[in-house]
Amino acid sequence: MPTRLAAPVARVKPEAGPRTRTESLRLQIADEIVSGALEPGAPLDEQELAARFGVSRTPVREAIRQLSASGLVSVRPHRGAVVALPTPRQLDDMFEAMAELEALCAGLAARNMTVPERRALEGLHQDLRALVQKGDPARYHETNEAFHAAIYAGSHNGYLAEITLMTRTRVAPFRRAQFRATGRLGGSYQEHDLIVQAILRGDQPGAIEAMRAHIGIVRDAFRSYAEAL
Repeated sequence: MPTRLAAPVARVKPEAGPRTRTESLRLQIADEIVSGALEPGAPLDEQELAARFGVSRTPVREAIRQLSASGLVSVRPHRGAVVALPTPRQLDDMFEAMAELEALCAGLAARNMTVPERRALEGLHQDLRALVQKGDPARYHETNEAFHAAIYAGSHNGYLAEITLMTRTRVAPFRRAQFRATGRLGGSYQEHDLIVQAILRGDQPGAIEAMRAHIGIVRDAFRSYAEAL
């Protein structure tokens, strides 16, 4: 296995083309689970979902497979899939691991990012600012994914980037949901600003602290959103 995965991670861009059918299905089903429209234990029948969304069973099956990696769905051999929303303790554990992994990436990015990589990160940060002004949470989420991916790549540690991205995939539906909270886009941007400034000045401890605090706030924002449903 290659020791440097930074380049593949860095190719994630907010200007990417339209979502695939599978990706759209995954996000729609994830939203319904996180919002409570689909309750824990509810069966996810492939044929029913395919008819509901007007697609074949193939993208539905792949979307369910991807959701199982997020802990939102439990796939039981020969018995189908059911909604399996993680417990509060499980979510806390996931966010705690996410915070430490992302903090480590940010610290290494402050030390290792090249000048072009720093400029690219600044560009993504400015794109996020424009989306805050537009009040577009869906697009903000997409660009936010690219922003964090750029930091993973900037760590120049392929293995760390890989396991951080894997963990982020599991937490992604919950991170996406918190952007619906009032004022959350602006808050996220301000937290990012602290991270970016620390990385640009090469402040490794500052980048670690800012990123860890950011993920902690994301966790709390999701809790507040979930409790208000």
